Amino acid sequence: MSERKLKFGIPAGSLQESTAALFKKAGYNIKFSSRSYYPTIDDEEIECLLIRAQEMARYVEEGILDAGITGRDWILETGADVEEICELVFSKVSRKPVRWVLCVPNDSPVKSVKDLEGMRIATEVVGMTERYLEKNGVNAKVEFSWGATEVKPPKLADAIVEVTETGSSLRANNLRIVDELLQSTTRFIANKESYQDPWIKQKLDNIALMLNAVLNAEGKVGLMMNVQRKNLDSLLEVLPALKTPTVSTLSDPDWFDVSTILDERVVRQIVPKLKEAGAQGIVEYEISKIID
Repeated sequence: MSERKLKFGIPAGSLQESTAALFKKAGYNIKFSSRSYYPTIDDEEIECLLIRAQEMARYVEEGILDAGITGRDWILETGADVEEICELVFSKVSRKPVRWVLCVPNDSPVKSVKDLEGMRIATEVVGMTERYLEKNGVNAKVEFSWGATEVKPPKLADAIVEVTETGSSLRANNLRIVDELLQSTTRFIANKESYQDPWIKQKLDNIALMLNAVLNAEGKVGLMMNVQRKNLDSLLEVLPALKTPTVSTLSDPDWFDVSTILDERVVRQIVPKLKEAGAQGIVEYEISKIID
């Protein structure tokens, strides 16, 4: 067992539980304590630290952490120079990118960013918003928001730039979207100098491999079935596959075993067709990881 420790940042807040759930599926059990910022993990070579996603990239850039998980939005906002090992498309609600959007009250006269000249905008991403306004040739006051940004218009701000996944919170606060500034997904990042260390690089690449294997398997299931030789060609014509179905001979030369991986959402449509094509003993099974 190596005596070295990989310093790894877990995002505190909205991504905390979804990150732990993803790691668990990948084979790493992370446990949190209500009184500690140091989660435990069942790998003695990893030392975890809970850090706000907003600050993660800066601490990784400075080498305080060897690696961590944060959003592309916060990498851009802080301007951190880090190594992006891979994209991990997951969030607290869905597997879709989050969106940073410019919003105003439903009854606001603002129709586009151009209408915000001289107005006040509240947001947590001040740098991103200022660059967006500059790009559009608009001079407006951008104020940092410490939270509850959706409730600030119209009394405390004319508009906001806020992150959303479903838009439900914006609608609940009587806000409408004027424009989209950025779509962001979660990134697995590393300190550039640390990533040049062979031991650290191998450790991080192994983690990335397993995390991506879990994400690759989401929404996929396996199907296996038996089919007579005379029906094999017609069955393969209707059988979708991740790549090519596996066809194996059985002890009876007139029968074959066929297995494949496919999207779970098509199973209910495809199984009756497989049955009609002569498939027997159809079994559906879960897929936990797919490693390309």
